[in-house]
Amino acid sequence: MTTADNPAILGHAHRLATALHAALVVLVLASAVRYLTGHGFGDRVPLVLAGAVVLLATYAAYRLLNSQVWLALLVLEWFLLVLLAPSFAWCAVPLSFVALRVLSFRPACLVVAGMVVVTVVQWTRMADRVDPTIVLGPVCIAVLAVGAYRALERDALARQALLDDLSAAQGDLIDAQHQAGVLAERARLSREIHDSVAQGLSSINLLLHAAEREWDDKPAQARLHAAQAAATARDGLDEARRVVRDLAPAELVVGLPEALRRTCERLAAHSPVEVRVQVHGTPVTLDSEVETALLRTARGALANVLEHAAAQSAVVTLTYQPDAVVLDVVDNGRGLPRSRAKIDSDRGHGLAGVRDRLKQLGGTLVLESEPGEGTALAASVPLRATKESP
Repeated sequence: MTTADNPAILGHAHRLATALHAALVVLVLASAVRYLTGHGFGDRVPLVLAGAVVLLATYAAYRLLNSQVWLALLVLEWFLLVLLAPSFAWCAVPLSFVALRVLSFRPACLVVAGMVVVTVVQWTRMADRVDPTIVLGPVCIAVLAVGAYRALERDALARQALLDDLSAAQGDLIDAQHQAGVLAERARLSREIHDSVAQGLSSINLLLHAAEREWDDKPAQARLHAAQAAATARDGLDEARRVVRDLAPAELVVGLPEALRRTCERLAAHSPVEVRVQVHGTPVTLDSEVETALLRTARGALANVLEHAAAQSAVVTLTYQPDAVVLDVVDNGRGLPRSRAKIDSDRGHGLAGVRDRLKQLGGTLVLESEPGEGTALAASVPLRATKESP
């Protein structure tokens, strides 16, 4: 009963809407019964009953019509009914509330004032005299209704403003906490690199300089220094691997299959392309570097499908084979020109970067595409690479 760009008073008060429905139905029926009781089954009865039915039917059709057109029809039908049977003037009470719900304040006041005038005029004609209660009664009811609605509207707006301020403050707090977390993580990584990789490289440098100085005069001592440098390098490599492992995408915490599903859902959320994820075989634990490489390969390939392929659908398939894990991304788009085969993975690395990343893990990348026939990408990494890859 409200519109998004026409703010209405208490437009979301659902309990009030239910009360309005019941009140209008009761008053229409009561007015019809009063008319029949007072006038019997005269010539106007069919018109009055038909008008009452049309009024209720129009009121029930509020979801099918523009809210302002719907209100205009209701007021017009009510006006015609009041001309035939002034008893229906009582229906102006719920209709006034409807106008306050549908329209903004000033237009609603004009509609309510018009209904008050019609009610006073018809009741005065029916009484054949000017009665102060007939004049002041509808006016007082209208003033009280509009005043109460106005006060409630202001309270609702003030409450909404407080909620908006609270939401904005929460957003600022979240941003501040995120920034603090980023700074803390940078500081942690700085300490990690300084205390492990940097210190290790410094030690290797000192040992190799010592070996160089003693290579001719003290070969045994020089070889000992070189061996210590090699051991330090191995320890530094292990530390570097640990740091890289800690930097793996956070979404991989839930496992590669679920991470693929979430990534595909997020990328396809605002695209008309239908994206499906399929997992075949029994999932096994993979090295974090392998999972990261496959996830980023899928992300880059799918991003290009959504942005450039003009496809209707795409299928991302993760297959756990006995000796390898295979990722396939297939779309039914326009394909790639024969002179251009580039996947925008991680914004700038392209197909060569994807292939190099997989090659370092002992894997392979195959791309098949024909103009107008879609594109199929297959990334495969042997399972042994999940244990032996650097």
